[in-house]
Amino acid sequence: MAYEQKIEVNLGHRPGLKSMRQLDPAAAAQARVENTGFSLEAARRRRTSRPQDLAGRNGFNTEHLDDFNVQLPSPLGVLADDVLTVEGRSDGRLDYTNFTVIMRASRRMALFTAVNIEGQQSVSVERSNDKWSLDGRIPAEFQLGEDLYSGNRLDRGHLVRREDPNWGPDAEVANGDTFHFTNCAPQMDMFNQREWLGLENYILQNARAWKDRCSVFTGPIFGASDLPYRGALIPRSFWKVVAFLTDDGKPSTTAYILTQDKELEGLEAAYGAYKTYQRSVASIQKMTNLDFHGLAAFDGFSNEEAATGLEISAELVTLGAIRV
Repeated sequence: MAYEQKIEVNLGHRPGLKSMRQLDPAAAAQARVENTGFSLEAARRRRTSRPQDLAGRNGFNTEHLDDFNVQLPSPLGVLADDVLTVEGRSDGRLDYTNFTVIMRASRRMALFTAVNIEGQQSVSVERSNDKWSLDGRIPAEFQLGEDLYSGNRLDRGHLVRREDPNWGPDAEVANGDTFHFTNCAPQMDMFNQREWLGLENYILQNARAWKDRCSVFTGPIFGASDLPYRGALIPRSFWKVVAFLTDDGKPSTTAYILTQDKELEGLEAAYGAYKTYQRSVASIQKMTNLDFHGLAAFDGFSNEEAATGLEISAELVTLGAIRV
């Protein structure tokens, strides 16, 4: 049984290597879409970061919140077999400056991303260009590149927001690292530029206001009804889980879902209504088949659902309505 609460106020709109034969049959079947349009030769001509240029990146730090140890989510069941293996690593981690990406092999995009935000050391880095690159540490055929995004209304949606890892002495490097297709998901342009941006701005601005830290996980919600397009399956929704310390130093988490379902009915159709929901960490675990290692215990929505047996979904029509 689900209980949906609508908060009536106005949202501000602001402009490793694995072959398909190794995948679980269900995951492989999901990956087989018509007209792949993928050309390995064309991929080789694309801009690609050399493995040696990405060596030594620190990646996501589980101890970023001190005693509040926040682990990377763990894929469960057959999903664990669909994590793209990275050469030289057993955990599938693609580490960048202050963030990490785990790739889903059959979908050629991130299963999830994980970033540490440091409000006190945040650095404003100018967005001088949008030169997206493939990551040379994994095969090109397991990355969705520029072919998917050209000549349509799909944005190269940053999963780790460009500004989030831009802190500390390597802020400029972090900024460049976010422009890898591994950190990119197809999002309708107004969806990416409005609701998604608004929520991410809210999280980053609060991290700065608290002069504190937070850790953010983001990823697509993969489903059987995802839209086949140019050899990819376009996710209809995305999730975000935020872990932080409250003003009195207590661990806390919140979770969100953003949907672009109606907009994907036609990539060139008129826009519908974009919706943002605050959900429980527990519900995100069920939808994604990811284990968040106890983060639900610090989430008010998850605790309320456990106490009442009701699933809670609060539509956010203003960012100020977020409950922590």
